[in-house]
Amino acid sequence: MKLENIYKIEGKITVMTGLHIGAGSDTMEIGGMDQPLIKHPLTEAPYVPGSSIKGKMRSLLETRYFIDREATRKFLTTGKPCNCGEADCPACTIFGNTAREPHTGPTRIVVRDANLTAEYQEKFSSGNLPMEVKHENTIDRVKGTAMHPRPLERVPAGVQFDFNISLKQYEGDPENLKDYVLKGLKMIELDALGGNSSRGCGQVRFDNLKVDGEKVSLDDISL
Repeated sequence: MKLENIYKIEGKITVMTGLHIGAGSDTMEIGGMDQPLIKHPLTEAPYVPGSSIKGKMRSLLETRYFIDREATRKFLTTGKPCNCGEADCPACTIFGNTAREPHTGPTRIVVRDANLTAEYQEKFSSGNLPMEVKHENTIDRVKGTAMHPRPLERVPAGVQFDFNISLKQYEGDPENLKDYVLKGLKMIELDALGGNSSRGCGQVRFDNLKVDGEKVSLDDISL
């Protein structure tokens, strides 16, 4: 397979409503954080894992564009991504499939972790960017009382992260792979990133978006 091009897609992720991408916790002390954010192990700064962006993009694209395939149709009932491996399947071509035959070759997309922009990294390092804690609970609908309060840690609205994506184009690949990636980003804007999205978390916007240095507006991308 001849590699013809590598597209560079870059920009900023602007948090519109508190963003929660959980780190998980094996134990929780009394009074501790029930749902902490994922953070860099050395700097303790929050970041957005590339896997979160890639996974959300794939699930949205599959349910919107690739669901006519029998293998992908199962996604709605199993939650598993397409793994058909057919040469003309955009989902398997962009995001990859297992090594079994048929096989579409190497995964075309690389989504890197999104770290705080220089501005917000400086604020975080100087102690001027505290994370917010949102307290949630379960409502007893009969008694009308709140139960089981739990703290949820979130990146506050307004914070920005740098992000970039590399997309390989091999000889014989469909020409619209890049278009699907841009559609995926727009769909994330219309949906959300991270957890607790149905409760208002995770609305984001992709700003200063560029493809190979040329500005792109997701407003011009049709779904």
